[in-house]
Amino acid sequence: MRPGDRQDIRQLELFRDMEESNFDRLMRGAYVHNFPPQVQLLTQGDPSDFLHVVVEGSVELFANWDKRETTMSVARPVSTFILAATIQDAPYLMSARTLERSHLVLLPSEDVREVFAKDHAFARAVVSELAQCYRSVLKDAKNLKLRSSVERLANYLLKWQKIQGGADRFKLGLEKRRLAARLGMTPENLSRSIKALQPHGVEVDGAKVNVTDRAALEKLAKPTPLIDDPSC
Repeated sequence: MRPGDRQDIRQLELFRDMEESNFDRLMRGAYVHNFPPQVQLLTQGDPSDFLHVVVEGSVELFANWDKRETTMSVARPVSTFILAATIQDAPYLMSARTLERSHLVLLPSEDVREVFAKDHAFARAVVSELAQCYRSVLKDAKNLKLRSSVERLANYLLKWQKIQGGADRFKLGLEKRRLAARLGMTPENLSRSIKALQPHGVEVDGAKVNVTDRAALEKLAKPTPLIDDPSC
């Protein structure tokens, strides 16, 4: 493990307050890997053998059923994914693959559960993270059920613009077919939604976005912390 990896993982809220000896226990059993793009890391239905930590790169979490596939979310540094399956010793409900060259740390699920059972600070952090994940799922459901496709795209662009530093020009962050799946629409519907945003201060050329009138975009999107603020 690179010297910086341990520090990056330790700074995550999940591991920040746990006892040093228990953190050492997790790190001793950890596996460190560099993966090229488009490598499938795990498959839905498989046993949850590892808790994954994304240190560099990005990982798409996706699901499929009856020859259909959809993007559920994207994990970016530094974060973990599929914690619930690890704690419950349950099958993965999603699959995962790298979107770009990625550096990951894999913590054996058995070790995570062992430390969870004896480290109270770690257990509280796990409960807090799972609660946050639950609230994120509720926000996603509200976003899908209460907003039109154009409104969902508008709010995604506002959120992603902020993540990218607030500049008027930025990139979409996902290729369009994955973005469409993430927002609960077809690629054709995404194309129509992009065109529908032009009168509201948005120009999209391939993966490049130019927000020419943020006030107009916000007026259309009507963002609310109860759906759009990840800290709420």
